[in-house]
Amino acid sequence: MARYDYKCTSCDTVFEVEHPMSEHPEVKCPTCGAPAERVFSASGIHFEGHGFYNTDQRKVVKAGPSCDNCPNKD
Repeated sequence: MARYDYKCTSCDTVFEVEHPMSEHPEVKCPTCGAPAERVFSASGIHFEGHGFYNTDQRKVVKAGPSCDNCPNKD
């Protein structure tokens, strides 16, 4: 279950509603009963520095030539 912010289209009351991500219910304002719309806001996450990308953590391994018939093979 996820919590979403909704805002009333009539009285501008902001409130939370908990429902599964797959549902899109018709939400009514608990104060006046008018329809409410879901409020979308930007995430507060900010990635900074090294280590947040695939390429930052990847180590380069240089493999030598592979040869099954090499005379110097141990």
